[in-house]
Amino acid sequence: MKEFEKLDQIELDMLLKAPVYISLLAANANSGSGLDETERKAAIKLTHSKAIASNLKLQEFYKEAEKSFGANMEQLNNELPRGMSEREHAIKRELAKLEPVFTKLDKDAALALHKSFQSYADYISRAHRTAVYAIFPIPIGGFTVSGNNSK
Repeated sequence: MKEFEKLDQIELDMLLKAPVYISLLAANANSGSGLDETERKAAIKLTHSKAIASNLKLQEFYKEAEKSFGANMEQLNNELPRGMSEREHAIKRELAKLEPVFTKLDKDAALALHKSFQSYADYISRAHRTAVYAIFPIPIGGFTVSGNNSK
């Protein structure tokens, strides 16, 4: 995964867990009771689809994320607090830790991954037919989604 060579293993693991956290955040916003079977299947299906059809820079990333998705889903779902508000805050804290990781990626890879995570969040939330907005709360310092440098 050439685009991710600047990351250490901990940072890479954080990124690989992001689709799981996004899925759990969508599920929490939808029901407050964790990921239901419909959302779980949609998340797994989307992770597999992204591994096949995503931006070329991200194909390897999603193939790698897919390998550990189920195990990470089970682990994180069990570790997170059960209360809706506490769970949401815990997940958002974990996702916010990704901002410095994004700054280590080249601009194109960071933007592609950010956009991909946002589309992932939108898809998972639609699986439950509930709109979730601003689910991916990580601004990329100095970047906008359109690719312009905002500094």
